[in-house]
Formats: sequence, C-alpha cells, structure tokens
Amino acid sequence: MVATLLRLRFRVLGNQLARSPWQLVGFILGALYGAVVLTGIIAGLVALGFADVRLAGIVVVGAGSLVTLGWALIPLVAFGVDTTLDPDRLVVFPMTTTRMMVALTLAAVCGIPGIITSVAAVATIATWAHWPAAVLAWLVSTPLAILTAVVASRAVATVASGFGGGRRFREVAGILVFIPLILAGPIIAGIATGVTVNADTLAELLPLLGWTPLGAAWAVPADAAAGDLPAAAAKLLIALATLAALWLLWRASLARSLVRPRLASAAAVRAGSIGWFGRVPTGAAGAVFARAVTYWTRDPRYLRQLIAVPLVPVLLWFYARGGDPLVALAFSAPIIAFIIGIVVYADISYDGTAFGTEIATGAPGRADRLGRTLAAATVAVPLVLLAAILPLALAGDWTQLPGILGMALGILFTCYGVCAVTSAQLVVPVPGSGDNPFKRVPGTTFLQGMAFFGIWLVALALSAPALIIGVAGYFMQSPALSWIAFAIGIAFGAAVLVAGILIGGRMLDRSGPVLLARLKAMKNA
Repeated sequence: MVATLLRLRFRVLGNQLARSPWQLVGFILGALYGAVVLTGIIAGLVALGFADVRLAGIVVVGAGSLVTLGWALIPLVAFGVDTTLDPDRLVVFPMTTTRMMVALTLAAVCGIPGIITSVAAVATIATWAHWPAAVLAWLVSTPLAILTAVVASRAVATVASGFGGGRRFREVAGILVFIPLILAGPIIAGIATGVTVNADTLAELLPLLGWTPLGAAWAVPADAAAGDLPAAAAKLLIALATLAALWLLWRASLARSLVRPRLASAAAVRAGSIGWFGRVPTGAAGAVFARAVTYWTRDPRYLRQLIAVPLVPVLLWFYARGGDPLVALAFSAPIIAFIIGIVVYADISYDGTAFGTEIATGAPGRADRLGRTLAAATVAVPLVLLAAILPLALAGDWTQLPGILGMALGILFTCYGVCAVTSAQLVVPVPGSGDNPFKRVPGTTFLQGMAFFGIWLVALALSAPALIIGVAGYFMQSPALSWIAFAIGIAFGAAVLVAGILIGGRMLDRSGPVLLARLKAMKNA
C-alpha cells in the first residue's frame, strides 16, 4: 500500500505539472536552485574534512541544528506542506495510521527539500571519512537526522492545523502561529544581546546544540571522531528519543484530525440575519462588497494577512531603539499600506469555485473590482490612519502629518489599483476555508513569490513620486513639501485606483470564465 501511494504521489504531481506549464517552470527552477545550493554544501563538506575535528563538529552540528529547525518552521510558510498525499484524501484508503505516516514521510523525503536535505546529510561522510569511528556512527545517525527533520515538519504542521479543538480553535492557532515567525529576528537578537557573541563564545555555545533534540543526531559522528564514545552514545539515545516523541505526537494529532474533519463546523445564526448583505445598497457592487467585507472580518485566511500590521511598529521600534524610535515609527503607515494593500493581488483565489455564482448572475467586472476594493479599504484605511496619527501624536509634531498621510494613502490606493488588474488575470493555489493553513501545491511557491515581488515593484514604482517628496519633506522638516506629497499621493493614487478598477473590470468581463476554470482545476488537483 505504501508503494502504491508513492506511485500515486508522483502520478498526481506529474499530472499537475503537465496541466500547468508555469507550474512546471516553477518546479524546474526550484529544482535548479536546489541543485546549486546542494553543490555548494557538498563542496564545503569536502573541504571541512581536512579541518580540525573540533571545527568540523562545530560546523556540522550548528548547520544540522538549523536544518532541523528549518524543517519544523520554514516549510510552513516558505515551501509549505506537500499536499500531493493529503491525509484528508487518504482517509478513505484501507490503511492504518502508521502506514499512512510512513507514506507521508517517504513522500516528504522524495520532494525537492527532502532530496536536498537527504543528499546533504549523506554528504557529511566526506567530512567524517577521515575518522573510522565517525564513519560507523555516521551510518546510524544520518538516517535519524533525516527522519527527525521530516517527522518534525509533519508533526508541527499537523498539530498547528488540527490538534486541540474544533475549527475555530484551529483557525485562531493558524493565525497566532505566524507571530513568533515574524518576530524571530528581534527574539534572536534580544537573546544575543545578553551574550557577548564572538568566535570563542560561539565555539563554546554551538557544541551545546548536540545535547538538544535539534542537534543530537548530527553530533554523534563528531563525538565518535573525537574519541568521546560515551557522549556519542548518550546523544544517540537523545536522537532516538526525539524521533520517537515526534512520531507519537504526529500520530496522535493525525489520528485526531482524521476523525474530526477540518471542514466540519456549525454556528447558530439568528433567523433573518444576513449580515452585511442587509446593511449595504442592493446591486452588484453592494453584494460583492458585503461578501468581501465578511471575508475580511471573519475568514481566518484574510485575518492571517493582517497579523503583520500591529507587528510593524514593534519591529520598527526594535531596530531603531538605538536612535530615535519615533522617527522610524512615523513611517509605520506607509509600510503598513504596502503590506495590507498588496495582499489582494489574487483576491478571487480565496473565493474558490464560489466565484461561479458571481459569473452566473452576470455581474459586471467593474462592479466586482469596486466592491472588493471598497471592502479591503474599509479594513485598511482606519489601520493606516491610526498608524499615521499615533506616532506624530506621541512626538507632538503635526507638521509632517500631511506628508505621511499622502505617502500612506497614495501607496494604498496605488496598490489597490494595481491589484484590481492583476487579480482579474491571476489565480493562485490557496488553502480552502477551514483547511490546513500551510497547504501548498508543489511547483507554485517560487512563481507565486516572483509574481508577488513583481507586483510589489510595480506598485512601488508608481508610488515613487509621493514617496520621494514625502521622505524629503519629513527629513527637511518642510511643511510645503509635506503638503505637496499629500496632494501628489492622494491625486496620483486615486487616478491609479480608478484606472485599475476600469481596466481590471474590462479584463474580468473577458477572463471570468477562464479564472473559474482555473479555480475548478485547482480544487480538483
């Protein structure tokens, strides 16, 4: 059964890539990038074999610990969890939970990140080949290191998406899990400030990772090479216990999620209550606005995109705490405008096949663009205004408020105008409502990142006039330049927004059925 599922995994992946040329391009580019990275890693490991055994141990244990931590955290937001073999789909197969876990583990190892990690781990033999005792330890510890990384990734993803409660609990957890990831830099820097970090201190601290679950498996060959066999045996036991604990945690959370489907939900609704649909004018634009603003206020997939907004001032204050934090905080509003304005670049993707209802009603594309933009602005504009006003109120300097508002609102309107065009042409794979928040389709992450970056650059270029004048006015303390930035930001941003709604509306009138076909293909993938 496991072999059958693995063949199914590659068959499904092949069908996905054959159906989407751009997804195939993304998959190939990701594979080429991985090959380049892997070549550099292998060359470094070969050179490390000629170094001192202590230095070799420090480097391998430190890098291996980062790899394990990366598998547990980074794939959740960067590469995502490979959903070719989705537990929700495998539940109908006549197989035990253990066999399903074995299949999912092997599937992860066979993906691009898994292959890179496995080959890099095997390549550490080039480092330890100079010490016979280390070679024997390597034979035992290398499979443990690979399996620990993969199982940790699966366990963390499964726990975050399905363990510990009903759908609402999972949705809240899916939002909160991003907070420590966003604040990882300040957290690490804050810890580092308590330690005098230099070469000698680092050399003393890194070997300690070998006694932790992150680095125990990687440290076994290093201790064997140094002749410390008792330490090698102790760390081998730690590695075995870590893998066993992760396996049991994953098994418990997976078993729970399979018997409690993620999409199951129930909510008591008062008879006749239709939410925003009863509070807005009738018509196509009003209906789209009501639906979109409901998404922004209730759908965790949208709320997750807002989680970075209150953290922007925290990050700015942290990195500017050595100087004048109020100067950095004054630019919170433009940064927040960029973040919150660009997230709607593929807004129709979150509708899924429900977008077909809108097409069936014959709603004009212009009404769709207008309704979605107004809904996003209903949430974003108050946040941007708050971020612009509070820092200047704390500083007691209101002369720069027009410039800050001009930059922020100009950026926001420009982003909405650009996204009104792009979201009429672009759909991307996104998690379903109430689904695993970390799902990604293989071969799409690289292209999604490139598309997002390209759209961001276009919005930045169009916002440049207001940005340049606004920044100059702020640091030159010029009220005249501040008001000029305000006028240019509002006027030019509004012009881009109107043009985007009109152009995007015409595009959507033509591309609506095509977008629906793409959404249906993604749902059935």
